[in-house]
Amino acid sequence: MFTFNYAEGATIFSAWGMWLIVFVALFLFNEFSRRSKIGALISFIILPAFLSVLWFTVLKEKTYTDWFHLAKVYSAIAGCIVFWFIRHYEKKDKVTGEVRWRLSEKKLVLIFPPLILAINIIEAITRDFQIGNLGLMKELFEGEIMMSGLWNYMNGIAGILSTITITGWFGIVIRKKTKKDKSMDMLWPDMLWFWIIAYSLWNFAYTYNCLPGHSWYCGFALLLAPILCAFTLGKGAWLQHRAHTLAIWCMFAQSFPNFLDQGKYQVMSTYNPSIYFAVSFIALIANIAVFAYMVYKVVTTKRNPYLRELYIDLSGCQEVKSFGKSSILDFTTPHQSI
Repeated sequence: MFTFNYAEGATIFSAWGMWLIVFVALFLFNEFSRRSKIGALISFIILPAFLSVLWFTVLKEKTYTDWFHLAKVYSAIAGCIVFWFIRHYEKKDKVTGEVRWRLSEKKLVLIFPPLILAINIIEAITRDFQIGNLGLMKELFEGEIMMSGLWNYMNGIAGILSTITITGWFGIVIRKKTKKDKSMDMLWPDMLWFWIIAYSLWNFAYTYNCLPGHSWYCGFALLLAPILCAFTLGKGAWLQHRAHTLAIWCMFAQSFPNFLDQGKYQVMSTYNPSIYFAVSFIALIANIAVFAYMVYKVVTTKRNPYLRELYIDLSGCQEVKSFGKSSILDFTTPHQSI
């Protein structure tokens, strides 16, 4: 599946060692940015502003300047900023100091997190179909060696299913502050483990298909870091963790492109068609299974999967809801329909 850059002195240990450093750094960065309001402002406003000046001046000849990479890094940063405002912005009475309203309590605002996620997926779907349509046979395209095939179309379909199965758009709540956790994470009770795993399989296949020279880090490590946090320290806030880790990785890759594209830490695809097919096939099957389960739940509960939480009867959804403040809408009636 992967081959290391032995010509530059790479070894199995150096490649895995750097992978582990990247993985741990992403996990720790997410902890810094999610647990502190100031930490998030530093990470997603001050740092990107400083780096942007460098990208378009002293690093202009070295960094990525194509639309795809720029769209990716700035959309990831924008998502983090939007999530920060949803989590923390509130209006207080000038006289009493009491909170009059919070942004997280505005129904319309809750459209943005799933909308940003859906747009992010659609961008990648477009790229998969684009590469598939080019008919490349291990050819250089936009700085990457690409290989087109049926896998691009299979994974594009998997991405479409992943977008369709984003449910419970208006069920997002903010984590209650406790002595152990003052993060005020943005929780999404309806986004459960099976969707997260299916999405991650699709996204890994996407990176393997369209970013084969980067998928060791931006596919493998970058996808695993938010999953670990979502299943341990930051339960229920996978989307927030994903946005934070994606933004910092994009900023790093934009600033140090040679880390991925040359040297002893470069890791490449083996460009084996059987592996390409298998990776995308697994992603497609996983997303078909989640889609089938969503349809089953819609039919049996008669709930609108986008305006209502669909998996409210599952223990995972109930556990995440218990961490949060009251939602705008009460979705506790399992058979209520819209």
